[in-house]
Amino acid sequence: MRIMGLDVGTKTIGVAISDELRLTAQGVTTVRRSGTRADLSELKRLAAEHSVSRIVVGLPLNMDGSEGPMAEAVRKLGGSLEGASGIPVEYWDERLSTVSAERVLIEGNVSREKRRRVIDRVAASIILQSWLDAQAPHQHDSGP
Repeated sequence: MRIMGLDVGTKTIGVAISDELRLTAQGVTTVRRSGTRADLSELKRLAAEHSVSRIVVGLPLNMDGSEGPMAEAVRKLGGSLEGASGIPVEYWDERLSTVSAERVLIEGNVSREKRRRVIDRVAASIILQSWLDAQAPHQHDSGP
């Protein structure tokens, strides 16, 4: 089963999906927001299409770690998505994920117009990859 990562914004939701081994995250689409019911329907459809067993939602914390109004809105959407889909939802600190995504795209010489189209799914990939990396068993060097 795969994991879905979401970067929730006020106008769009970036969507990323893990591979079946849960090693890598790939951005798959950007959902243009058009109301909670429609958003939930599209996210449920994507989750079913990709055989998703867990959803990781980026939580936009303030730089001091506190939660503001956007984090509250994201938690509300995540709770609704979990209730509507029956798929467990986890939240993951997404501070600076969009900044990181922008940097990656600029370093890749992606045009400003294309960056605007893909930034949300790249941010979702960064959020999901960070979560996947944190879940991986830590390997320790076995010294002499």
